[in-house]
Amino acid sequence: MSGRGVERVLDMIEWFAASPEGASLSEIAAALAMPKSSALLMLQSLTERGYIHRLGSGEYRMLRLPGEISQDGRNYGALIALVSPHLSQAVQETGESGFVAVLEGQSIRYLNKVLPKREILYDRDIVPTRPAHKVASGIVLLAAGADADVEAYAEAMALSDAERSRLREAVASARTSGFYLNAMGVVEGAAGAAAAIVGANGKAVAALNISGPQVRFVTNSDRISEVVRETASAISEELARRSRRLSKGR
Repeated sequence: MSGRGVERVLDMIEWFAASPEGASLSEIAAALAMPKSSALLMLQSLTERGYIHRLGSGEYRMLRLPGEISQDGRNYGALIALVSPHLSQAVQETGESGFVAVLEGQSIRYLNKVLPKREILYDRDIVPTRPAHKVASGIVLLAAGADADVEAYAEAMALSDAERSRLREAVASARTSGFYLNAMGVVEGAAGAAAAIVGANGKAVAALNISGPQVRFVTNSDRISEVVRETASAISEELARRSRRLSKGR
């Protein structure tokens, strides 16, 4: 796309932000002084990306601005950008490693990590996925769903009766505490705590996780768990504020 093309896309986004009531293709093209064909191509692209919605009347209305979290929770670029400063602060406060994870099917996928500045620390390759019931991030995201979802997960993973029982106990603990502490992580010698990040629609969109060497982590687990819970709550509140701010603009 040419420099002028980029400018026109930005002009359209800014125009929609200032005109939340919506408009027809003709009105948009006239307001932006561009051919209808060019305006239509941009509108189609923005609609496909979830920024603009085409109403049944044929008018177009803004759904969200770039950087706002999409309702399906899969706009990971915006999510990472929003969470990163909070994650860095949590790592600084705890002195342990921080991660952001999402639930995809029955697996946990890590989106980002921030490591502390100390010689002995916990690190992990965030490319491989992990079974949700084996990690703290997975437990809190399963706990954010309904009991039926937890049972469906257990069935899909063909968990044994003992594994199902442990999963139910972990989910109950996460729901009661607002976080989940895994004193014995998948990686030998590691431990972690996680809390769910809740989107404006009330559904969990990701998990914030702090992990570290087991002995050191367990010694400071109360403080670390508090930071995890408070940080996830702060991110959730920011998501809600952004949603309210965007709704007022409509």
